[in-house]
Amino acid sequence: MQRYRRGLLALGLSAVLLTGACASLPASSSPQAIGTLATAAPGTPVSPPASGREPDLLLRDFVKANTEPANRHLAARQYLTPEMSAKWDDAATAIIVDKVDTLSESRTDQEAVYTIRVNKVGRLEPGGIYVPEDGSYEAKMTLTLVEGEWRISDLPSGVIMERAAFLGAYQRKSLFFPDPSGQTMVPDLRWISGSQDQVTAQLVGLLIEGPKEALASAVRNELGTGVSVIGPITKADGRSGQVGVGLGGVRIDFRIDQSMDPETRGLFAAQIIWTLASADVAGPYVLLVDGAPLDAAHPEGWTTADVASTNPLATTGATVGLHALRDGSLVSVGEQGVTPVPGFAGTAGNLASVALSRDGKAVAAVADTANPDPAKRFSLSLGTYAEGAVPVLDAPVITRPTWEIDNNTIWAAVNGNTVVRAVREPTSGRVSVMNVDVGALIPMGSNITELRLSRDGVRAAMIIDGKVYLAIVVRLPSGVFALTNPRAVAPGLGSTALSLDWSNSDTIVIARNNSDVPVVQVAIDGSRMDSLPRGNLTAPVVSVDASPTTEYVADARAVFQLNNNDPAGDRLWREVPGLTGQKAIPILPG
Repeated sequence: MQRYRRGLLALGLSAVLLTGACASLPASSSPQAIGTLATAAPGTPVSPPASGREPDLLLRDFVKANTEPANRHLAARQYLTPEMSAKWDDAATAIIVDKVDTLSESRTDQEAVYTIRVNKVGRLEPGGIYVPEDGSYEAKMTLTLVEGEWRISDLPSGVIMERAAFLGAYQRKSLFFPDPSGQTMVPDLRWISGSQDQVTAQLVGLLIEGPKEALASAVRNELGTGVSVIGPITKADGRSGQVGVGLGGVRIDFRIDQSMDPETRGLFAAQIIWTLASADVAGPYVLLVDGAPLDAAHPEGWTTADVASTNPLATTGATVGLHALRDGSLVSVGEQGVTPVPGFAGTAGNLASVALSRDGKAVAAVADTANPDPAKRFSLSLGTYAEGAVPVLDAPVITRPTWEIDNNTIWAAVNGNTVVRAVREPTSGRVSVMNVDVGALIPMGSNITELRLSRDGVRAAMIIDGKVYLAIVVRLPSGVFALTNPRAVAPGLGSTALSLDWSNSDTIVIARNNSDVPVVQVAIDGSRMDSLPRGNLTAPVVSVDASPTTEYVADARAVFQLNNNDPAGDRLWREVPGLTGQKAIPILPG
């Protein structure tokens, strides 16, 4: 491990991501604390500041240079006096802001003092972890005339990056870790800086360092303790140049201190392959242990087809097809129209919400009983697609259910402040119900109106008091499931959230109470919030369901779909064939 870390450090220690939590750490702190994320070969030329710049313009140039982290922000240090460069702790914080305003405080022939004022949108923590953040920030900077050129002689520790420049200079990549069952891979979003031929080494290093702290108890990491890299990472045929660029694959030789059974070796390979493939690093992936193949069945390397069973992008939605809740019953939606499903949900007539299992074989439904007793107004049932159902519970309020990856377990929020987990025994049909530990959610608010599990089952997206939160699903030693580490992921939403769903494993689609931009898409780390076209929608959008290829919404008058594969200029909401002119709620598996 130390040999690999020393190799990364030799490539450029200052490719670090910075954190307020590590503000007391010196620039020489270990990579366990600050994480190497970008590299530059020694002697890489750095463009000097433009000659003759006025101090306010030089400050703006300096902020732009902050987005180049290589060699301890060498590009930005060119804007400092030599004395300030020696003192500046670039690793103290990394604040991301909407824009920088510079206000002149005083100026003489030799010195100028400016105040910079910014609105924060996020910060970058060790290992490339983005954390959304809001609030204002203000700092003074002093510039001194040095040999006829203005240079910064005093400034606070840390770096400031404007959001647009940050998004242009850094790349968002996904590390992948197995879910507890080993059935699929769970994304852990990171932001890295550097050229494509540096991506492989950066991502493998981050995999070895492990998942972010909040995620660590909910996933496995087969590249954890006792794993290191031997020698340089090369192309599959041993060439050392342009690794990860274009064709040619990669070759990585590991040292592993513990034995691995075949299943573990498969997950080890899957972590690397899906992480690199999602970062546009093409295979074959030649994975070695002390010079010998990781698995004798793959001496020439692995492909994504060899680990297809854990594909994090896999979905059963295409085979199950679109369904809808219309007039209180579940219908299957086809090009020519709708067909009632054969089971209990197809004839109920009083359903308020429905969820299909991911394989389409089971149905969870919430019925509006119209019972005058408020405690029994809504009833949750769980059954099969083609047959009957078992009652689970009654309550004044129940959110639409959401399914775990096993196709036998549902979650729902009850009465706004309780979350239940109902497990159906496949052979007998019996259902057991237990409460989920939601103690960590109490500070977030009091009324959960939407709860959706990610397809891997490791995260839960929720609407609490109209705001969007993300929590990690953890099974405690007692066997009880808990929603842990909740955090806001759309602090800039601006309007009350009405409905949400997972588009893919790292993106959430949100319908909000806003007539101008009723639907937005948010990255799970909160780093991006993108408006989806308004098009033909009529506010309010009351429901959203999504897949990696298509978003479906129900607005005030109809059901619409948005195809993610359409060119950007042609992405329009179109009425769903088969539901044209009908009011209904779209339903996809999950």
